Amino acid sequence: MHFIYIHGFNSSPESLKGQQLIRHFESIDRASQLSVPALSHWPEEAMQQLEEMVDQHDDLLLIGSSLGGFYATYLSERYSKVKAVLVNPAVAPQKLLGALLGPQKNFYSGEEYELTLEHMAQLERLYYPRLQYPERLLLMQQEGDETLDYRDAVRYYSQSAQIVQPGGHHGFENFESMLPTIFAFAENRWQSENG
Repeated sequence: MHFIYIHGFNSSPESLKGQQLIRHFESIDRASQLSVPALSHWPEEAMQQLEEMVDQHDDLLLIGSSLGGFYATYLSERYSKVKAVLVNPAVAPQKLLGALLGPQKNFYSGEEYELTLEHMAQLERLYYPRLQYPERLLLMQQEGDETLDYRDAVRYYSQSAQIVQPGGHHGFENFESMLPTIFAFAENRWQSENG
């Protein structure tokens, strides 16, 4: 099985969760089973990057954080072979990011660009108002998320498996402690263990 970590808005493979995953896969001698791509700030370009990676693997799990959770949701709807773990995902980023139009800077790479209405239009085209395959998804949500209202994700993914924790923050506190759960979901063990 292959794993792809999808980072969030203005993030990169250098993010904390991305680096934690890289270190973990190296520690268990499975580094070749993990991809952590640096994605374009343009949603359609980012999706093209991700679809090219998805096409290379028959059995895979996506781990998407924030905006990456939105991208992972889209891919799980499009590809029957795709399952995804969503970490404090953005449900409808085209609505949230509209308040941030204008100059942007990637937190890690330093890349500067302009966030425009075209970005919002591209996000809108990737949005599913209703999920057709919620069983392919596991929501990992912390109620203390200061960036997104956790209730939006709990409602949107109401038909999906969910782990909702009190407290925490948008970056997902103690993410590493969830790695056994992520592997269990990837290997179809989590549902049987958790009813």
